[in-house]
Amino acid sequence: MATVSCPRCHQLVESQAITCPYCRTTLKAFGHPGIPLHRATGNEYLCDTCTYHADDTCNFPQRPYAKDCTLYQNLAEYQLQQEQQRQDNSFGTTFHSWIKRNQTWLLLLGLLLICLFIALSTS
Repeated sequence: MATVSCPRCHQLVESQAITCPYCRTTLKAFGHPGIPLHRATGNEYLCDTCTYHADDTCNFPQRPYAKDCTLYQNLAEYQLQQEQQRQDNSFGTTFHSWIKRNQTWLLLLGLLLICLFIALSTS
């Protein structure tokens, strides 16, 4: 069973716990134990750094003053992921990943070509 640390009292609790059994802090969205509940630190609001607030697709009632949210996506991390995907889509990286995905077929093709070459050279 996996455990995580409570953000408030720092006690170890079960990763699927909805509330901390020690300090009763809400850890997950009620009824959705698999969905993390993101919390703002200090006096900041989550909306200030959320992609959904930035592109105006958020429909959370507490917007723009949300302190906790299940849909929060950090804008800086999102932009970093987008930049990484742009770099990953270069020809060399795409070709390399294609080779890794098709190693078995390339090996079989190579063996087939070797067998063909041997058969042609012996006849």
